[in-house]
Amino acid sequence: MPQGIDLEGVTGWFRANVAGVRPPLAVRQIAGGRSNLTYRVSDAAGNDWVLRRPPLHGVLPSAHDMGREHRVISALAGTRVPVPASFGLCQDPAVTGAPFYVMAYVEGIVPRDEATVAAGLDEPARAAATGSLVDALVALHAVDPDQVGLGQLGRRHGYLERQLARWQRQLEQSRTRPLPALDEVHRRLEANLPAQVGPARVVHGDFRLDNVVLSPAGQVLAVLDWELCTLGDPLADVGLLLVYWAEPGDQTLPLGAAPTVMPGFPDRAAVTDAYATRSGRDLSQLDVYVAFASWKLAVILEGVVARHAGGAYGEGDDTWQGFAEVVVQLADRALELTSRL
Repeated sequence: MPQGIDLEGVTGWFRANVAGVRPPLAVRQIAGGRSNLTYRVSDAAGNDWVLRRPPLHGVLPSAHDMGREHRVISALAGTRVPVPASFGLCQDPAVTGAPFYVMAYVEGIVPRDEATVAAGLDEPARAAATGSLVDALVALHAVDPDQVGLGQLGRRHGYLERQLARWQRQLEQSRTRPLPALDEVHRRLEANLPAQVGPARVVHGDFRLDNVVLSPAGQVLAVLDWELCTLGDPLADVGLLLVYWAEPGDQTLPLGAAPTVMPGFPDRAAVTDAYATRSGRDLSQLDVYVAFASWKLAVILEGVVARHAGGAYGEGDDTWQGFAEVVVQLADRALELTSRL
């Protein structure tokens, strides 16, 4: 049984909350989760679900909010944003050691690495996946939060200012070494943040290619990992997507794997143009958002390094290896982008 799962407690919760479940349940951890722990739960009838819970320990205040993720995917279920169906939220830590929620298991391709993409998506499908990914982001940013019950998800103004303050606090709580470049970028951004244009929208907070499930034809079937979702400036999602979107020759690969360098995927300029055309938004200050995203991702990955060092994810997951150097590379990129501010 994977760490973080009390099979008896989880089985009891499924019996009480998931119609048609047929124990006994089998649970296995899904590799690749770098923040919350993710498990595939199967029953005797061949049904599958996904269970999400926080790390085993080292959880910082306000982080790893299961209720928030569950609330968001439930609210977006009736929109054009593809999300998994929700089956319930458990706030009682006595069941399996921490709050958790359960959603549908969506069968498809999670394009985490080059091998997965090579095996599951041909070049036309990769191009289609890019377009579908942009469409999903545009659809998310078109959602009126008041119309779906998310009007109180966060404050509507000062998103970048709040994010800077929040992630600086997280850095101070998880800092394991001096990182002067991150501190300097924080100072520069704090003095030069662009004003938010237009109304606040639902912001995913970690929108990238490997946080979606794709069909073999490249259609986005589900957007995953809503832990950082809030109301705010939609261009922050665009900036972060571009930080993740590697091109041939890039030296900084935030997650190690870089499937977007493969034939069929367009470059960052094409992704940017597609979003601008389909959303109608002004991207003239996008460099600042890319710098902010680089800084924020560096802070997040430094937290992952710190939690892994403390054993928060259990054994058998080495996906974090190399993140310490990526933190430095991202900080240097953000330093360069902010040198012109």
